[in-house]
Amino acid sequence: QVQLVESGGGLVQPGGSLRLSCAASGFHFGAYVMSWFRQAPGKERELVATITTGGGSTQYADSVKGRFTISRDNAKYTLYLQMNSLKPEDTAVYYCNAAAGQYAYWGQGTQVTVSS
Repeated sequence: QVQLVESGGGLVQPGGSLRLSCAASGFHFGAYVMSWFRQAPGKERELVATITTGGGSTQYADSVKGRFTISRDNAKYTLYLQMNSLKPEDTAVYYCNAAAGQYAYWGQGTQVTVSS
């Protein structure tokens, strides 16, 4: 059974940091391109960051470049998102996504709230 389980969300003050994790199981993690998406209230889901299967290449949305870092540990079947210098506009539910060919899987999401 395929599972993606996000964790690490919470309430943080502006300027603070959080590290999200996504634990994968039920599929060959290392063969999938992994991404983080987010969805704020009343807005469409948007791509935040993507990392290739081996971790050698990453891409980021302009809004998070220089503040967020995506990484993966294929041995641990885990995806990470280090988020620094958080802003109120980063408030959203964050989802991890696994994609390979016709296959795509989603986690249930973790809430990140940036507020003083």
